[in-house]
Amino acid sequence: MQTPFIHNHQFNYIHKQANFLIKTLRSVVDPKVLKTVRYTVGTNVIEVFDELTSELTSEQKHLLERLSTYDTPHDVQLYLNELEAYLIPFPQISAKQIQKLFPKAKKLKLPDLESINYAHTTYLRWIDIATSRLFIVYPHEGRFFGIEGRITATNKKGYCMFCHRHQELGFFNVKTKRHSPDHFSAIGQYVCMDNEACNHSISDITMLEKFLFSAVK
Repeated sequence: MQTPFIHNHQFNYIHKQANFLIKTLRSVVDPKVLKTVRYTVGTNVIEVFDELTSELTSEQKHLLERLSTYDTPHDVQLYLNELEAYLIPFPQISAKQIQKLFPKAKKLKLPDLESINYAHTTYLRWIDIATSRLFIVYPHEGRFFGIEGRITATNKKGYCMFCHRHQELGFFNVKTKRHSPDHFSAIGQYVCMDNEACNHSISDITMLEKFLFSAVK
């Protein structure tokens, strides 16, 4: 049985490198260029696990390095399908746990937990259309963090601060108690309006965590 060791954002990054390799295989015949691209792809994938490299088993490292060895787009796609079995899913969470994260949200509208693809979820998010509020739940070091704020559609496309994807954006504004319980401030960012697509595109959690932890301090 395979032991999951790939997070969703890492898989998304691998997928982007795989697409780069597929594009090269379809358009380049120069063996030197192909060799360079293979080396770049293989190196980039390993670097995604840089902080965990010492913890990777030889089998896991070999699995990641295999991406650079394929000769056809079809083989690359089969490889990506194989990686699905190694994805670490979003931790199991119940409706009651979510409600405890947002005690001040009256009549909290919960997401359909049964329809979520947890393997491809980096952070749980949903929009309550009636109140124009975006809710986010994020797992970190064995705990769940929750933030909420108003999201206003811009009706324009741009780059999401979380996934760096060019898509329809909304301005996400979150009130925080940074200095004292009686003094509120606010932070905001432009983020995707599409919940699922953002999770399918995010390949680096740096900006996501920076924003979330700034909001919960």
